[in-house]
Amino acid sequence: MTVLAVTRLELRRLAVRPLAWALAALTIAWLAWTFILGLGQFVAQQVKYAAVADAPGFTDLVAIPLLAELAKLAFLVVPLMTMTQLAGERRNGTLALLASTGLPPWRIVLGKYLAVLLWLALWLMATLAMPLVVGLESTADWGKLASATLGTALMLATLAAIGVACSAATSFPAIAAAMALIVTLALWTIDRGAQAAGVNGGFLEWLTMATHLQNLLRGLVTTADLAWFALAIAFALTLAIRRLGADRERQ
Repeated sequence: MTVLAVTRLELRRLAVRPLAWALAALTIAWLAWTFILGLGQFVAQQVKYAAVADAPGFTDLVAIPLLAELAKLAFLVVPLMTMTQLAGERRNGTLALLASTGLPPWRIVLGKYLAVLLWLALWLMATLAMPLVVGLESTADWGKLASATLGTALMLATLAAIGVACSAATSFPAIAAAMALIVTLALWTIDRGAQAAGVNGGFLEWLTMATHLQNLLRGLVTTADLAWFALAIAFALTLAIRRLGADRERQ
């Protein structure tokens, strides 16, 4: 069985899970309402902004806040989407059956991770379609919007990798979701203590996810930010693979 076969199998499971459809419907409805409110405020203040040099435009006031709202929802949505990826199968006994086929742990982890990524990509595209439709008829900053979209996509990919790793660490989906939420919140706020002490910069600031996402949301794409997300994804998936490998050695 190949990675793509595992991905297709997991996508079929996601397609019949009521939770996936419920999360998609509720979050997209909320994001659509947020977009309508932001667009209404933007249109109402057009006269005010027209008289200000270098005033923020549609991208800064509507599109990027919408992506930021999606990023906030992702802290809850992604752990719920990934909690059963491995924990549910381990609890039901199907993970051992899948491993008995001789499938390497890395293929299992990568296949399930790609399935979640595809679902999240559809979620992101459905959200992005709203500002894109309006942006085609306005003066949107396409470069900044592309950077913000890249940052949001990398954040979703990182949260998915963390969720899969937490799901690999336990047999209880609820515990996996709680672990993923705690880890992501810790990564998001790890430098708050240093800031409260009046210390800015340094390793803790680099380690914080918010630092790198905010740069991309502002339109600043750097190698350091991209490398952080790549390292975080690789580290989380490696932990998941090693955990499955340890399970196989004990059997």
